[in-house]
Amino acid sequence: MARPGFHPRTPKGERVNVADAERMADAERTEQSEPGPSGHDAAKPAGPLAGITVVSLEQAVAAPLCTRTLGDFGARVIKVENPEGGDFARHYDDVVGGMAAHFVWVNRGKESVTLNLKDPAGMAVLHRLLDRADVMVSNLAPGATARLGIAPADLAVSHPELIAVEIDGYGPGGPLSHKRAYDLLAQAESGACAMTGFPGAPAKPGPPMADVCTGLYAALSVLALLCGKERGHGRGAAAVAVSLFDTMTELMGYQLTYTLHTGVDQQPVGMGSPAVAPYGAYRTADGQTVVLGTTNDREWRRFARDLLGRPDLADDERFRTASGRVAHREFLDAEIADWCARHDLTQVQSDADAAGIGNARFNTPSEVISHPHLMARDRWRRIDTPHGQVPALLPPPVIAGYEPPMGGIPALGQHTDALLTELGVTEDDIAVLRAQGAVAPAPR
Repeated sequence: MARPGFHPRTPKGERVNVADAERMADAERTEQSEPGPSGHDAAKPAGPLAGITVVSLEQAVAAPLCTRTLGDFGARVIKVENPEGGDFARHYDDVVGGMAAHFVWVNRGKESVTLNLKDPAGMAVLHRLLDRADVMVSNLAPGATARLGIAPADLAVSHPELIAVEIDGYGPGGPLSHKRAYDLLAQAESGACAMTGFPGAPAKPGPPMADVCTGLYAALSVLALLCGKERGHGRGAAAVAVSLFDTMTELMGYQLTYTLHTGVDQQPVGMGSPAVAPYGAYRTADGQTVVLGTTNDREWRRFARDLLGRPDLADDERFRTASGRVAHREFLDAEIADWCARHDLTQVQSDADAAGIGNARFNTPSEVISHPHLMARDRWRRIDTPHGQVPALLPPPVIAGYEPPMGGIPALGQHTDALLTELGVTEDDIAVLRAQGAVAPAPR
């Protein structure tokens, strides 16, 4: 019988009803919580970025993930979108009740305002938003902010206290600076795809590593500059440029360093590492896949002697060092595969844990949704969308005493009227802005 808050794994092929699982978790949270001094209306602690306003001209993943991360820490995020369709990631698919999965993932908790920045009235509204903002983030096409007159150099004059962040494909000053770049393109250009898959069959890593890590580096840069301003180390405007290509070459640091000093291009080894052996995936007797690995010589000796029951391998001089084990990867993989094929997954993992050997179960996305470690730690929440509530994972940082806001997914232009009113624009003037196309029609 499953413990409260701990749900068993879903068998392969069975569809996961994560909504039901999350409703159960919501009920358990309600039952287990104790009212504070003001009961259920007690205010949540403010986030570390409470009072910070971020205006973003964003699309796709990199910039939206940057601003969502800042929002997770309590910043207010105002997402400026084109009246004609908005962020194009809204239309990648319609699997989340008519919304795109990418968009739902990286846009929670934001306010959406539609502005036609090619219209002087729309641009004037943007500048009024920036007058009240601390940060502007953009990842438009190369040269777009300069053409609009809102490049970092322009903003240093018009908004001298603003932190301006530009995310692009390749960074300024090089032969590729003019090119558009997407996650796959940056991964290919940086050599990352050559290190994924198998020799002759390169692959792109599943998650959008270039987009995600660029967004996180951009958010980290904002936090550093805000901290510097708070401590008096930085005054006036600050500009940050982060590119997908530079991010991916940073993530390729080990491989580039290795090749720089050896002249050798390492070859990809699928679910493994060219630098470490044994380190890979093996089928078990019950048709599951276990992932096992060692990272140093002591672990290898425990792996061979205590897990495999093979002191002869532990004492074999060929396998004494990491380079020796890498050179004999195929032999070791065959020995380990043979042992795993004679044991069920549960037994393999139990024995590996007892021997102090790192191990994991190979999971599909549908299995991760109902993963017992997520359920036991109450990692799912429900967030509002224009089409009803949907599940969403909490952000990775767990800050003592702070619950991330987990705001809703905005409809296109949902907050336009409220934000314009906040700026002092009258209803009549809002109607004029709509009539001239500076903002989109009111959402239905």
